Amino acid sequence: MDVKNIKTLGELKKTGYQSKNIKDELRDNLIDKISKKENVFEGVWGFENTVIPELERAILSRHNINLLGLRGQAKTRLARLMVNLLNEWIPVVEGSEINDDPFNPISRYAKEIIDTKGDDTPIIWLHRSERFYEKLATPDVTVADLIGDIDPIKAANLKLSYADDRVIHFGMVPRANRCIFVINELPDLQARIQVALFNILQEGDIQIRGFKVRMPLNIQFVFTANPEDYTNRGSIVTPLKDRIGSQILTHYPENIQIARTITEQEANLDERQSGSVYVPSLAKDLLEQIGFEARDSEYVDYKSGVSARMSITAFENLLSTAERRALLSGDKTTGVRLSDFMGIIPALTGKIELVYEGEQEGAAYVAEHLIGKAIETLFPVYFPKIEKLERPNEESPYQEVYDWFFNQSNFELPDDATDDEYKKALDAVTPLSHLVKKYQPNTSKEDVYFIKEFILWGLSQYNKLNKDRISSGYEFKDMFGSYISKNL
Repeated sequence: MDVKNIKTLGELKKTGYQSKNIKDELRDNLIDKISKKENVFEGVWGFENTVIPELERAILSRHNINLLGLRGQAKTRLARLMVNLLNEWIPVVEGSEINDDPFNPISRYAKEIIDTKGDDTPIIWLHRSERFYEKLATPDVTVADLIGDIDPIKAANLKLSYADDRVIHFGMVPRANRCIFVINELPDLQARIQVALFNILQEGDIQIRGFKVRMPLNIQFVFTANPEDYTNRGSIVTPLKDRIGSQILTHYPENIQIARTITEQEANLDERQSGSVYVPSLAKDLLEQIGFEARDSEYVDYKSGVSARMSITAFENLLSTAERRALLSGDKTTGVRLSDFMGIIPALTGKIELVYEGEQEGAAYVAEHLIGKAIETLFPVYFPKIEKLERPNEESPYQEVYDWFFNQSNFELPDDATDDEYKKALDAVTPLSHLVKKYQPNTSKEDVYFIKEFILWGLSQYNKLNKDRISSGYEFKDMFGSYISKNL
């Protein structure tokens, strides 16, 4: 049956329709989905055994919820996905400002029209996609914005005095009746605004300019907050916190594989870009490792967090860097190079909050430092670990590479080199091929040149080769030879 064909209260009664509180609606639909083994929170990764079970328990308990976590931890996404647990359509008294339930009207307007028209009361149908309200808490938010105020224009048009409650203009909270209402960054709300909220959560009544309007609002509240805000910008007042049933802690991805899945899902790529630029698996791991390094870096403010958006925007920049290079060189297709990672620096510098030491070093330096640390961390995963102090009688697995650079000079990898020039340059360093064949024999032909360049950057990071930025690209030299040339 198409519910949208039901136009009046009388027709609705004949169907046997029964109203539900929104919390019961969410609970019943969640029970149904869990029973069917359906994934409610599609597209949220890494929370399967932590956040999502807690969120489901909160919904089953009919709680208002506070999602507490650092920025970029999918708090708002979780709240938006809760819409999928709502019934597809619900009936509303036509003309109601606050989505009045025809069977349980709470506004004066809805009560009067039902008293007057009875079963002929017109109804409309509200889709679940329209039952989501969201408000970012900012210091300038007022009680009038959230709860309501007297509307002098309405009073004039209806020729009513300010003593008549029909002159009230409802705020966002009453208008979100029978909906999910999300307030992001709750601690940023002034304490007096939070006080106006907690009585709604507990008692369901609101007061607007002296009008005490008893309105048992039917709302599922979801709040989000950043732990940093508790000390830096404000806090959640105790009475409000006491009325929030469940506080759920979110977190960042716990491993690179989950982080990669999130980045690849969220990155906004042009089809031509994703089709023409090949990204080696190691490059994807390296990109995510930068985020892990940033969260542990002495230069980065850990209390602020490093958003997952950093990896997403960095991935987009990485592909754009490779795409631009291919356009300039005339290559129709190309693969990401390690030198392309310098193109992600603008995405890093805009996404990390630095401590004093980081500010002293500069954002660009910190970004390059994080890229270097990521290379240093992943290098022993692919090749033998490089010890700072090597035994004199024990030959290093990289000795052939050291010898090659000792006997060569001016090895350069230009930024704008064509793919053929890039491959030819790396193939010239014959010991690199031996290392890849010995320690990474299953490397695909598409990934092999990125792996070769990775060896050079890794040896440089461990101070076994000298890497210099020149105007046209990067130059690699033997450390000992570089030392002699600098002191001649």
